[in-house]
Amino acid sequence: MSNRPYLVGLTGSIGMGKTETAKMFVALGIPVYDADAAVHRLYETGGAAVAPIDSAFPGTVKNGRVDRDELSKKLAADPALFKKLEEIVHPLVGLEQQKFMAEATAKGAEMVVLDIPLLFEKGGHSRMDAIVVVSAPSQIQRARVLARSGMTQDKLDQILSRQMPDEEKRAKAHFVVVTDKGFDHALAQVKMIVAALHERRLAEQEK
Repeated sequence: MSNRPYLVGLTGSIGMGKTETAKMFVALGIPVYDADAAVHRLYETGGAAVAPIDSAFPGTVKNGRVDRDELSKKLAADPALFKKLEEIVHPLVGLEQQKFMAEATAKGAEMVVLDIPLLFEKGGHSRMDAIVVVSAPSQIQRARVLARSGMTQDKLDQILSRQMPDEEKRAKAHFVVVTDKGFDHALAQVKMIVAALHERRLAEQEK
């Protein structure tokens, strides 16, 4: 471990409150790498994923940027295409993550949070020092997601089919943040987790 920051994986299924939880870590001064935001940058004008996606998925790039709705339609019509998309995007996201880690290490960060939606599904959990899962009851999760613009029951079911069930994620986590009891309750949990992570890192350094 030496000088590199302690790696904390933050994950959770869609609609569980992961984005807001990540903001709480940022507010406590911990650098957070957002995998979804990295993908958005790669899809925007000038992004490294635009040309290869245009080539692999004709008609999905408009005005120099990836049209996410068009891409989603193609993926919904043929879910086997997810693998092709991942082969383009994952290496590029990996490069972004390397840059983030290099900057955090150079600044002497004690720990960093890697906010990765498919952390377990893609095997990223194996290189984390600790894992935090964000969770909420399934009825609250569904209500949150279905309230989003353009979301349908079918779309949600398709997304959930690619995600490990919440109970499995919680069972594999070192820490769980529940987000159905309000902001203050969630923030109190995050503060306790950060304190526990600090102690855990110190204990491991002393071994």
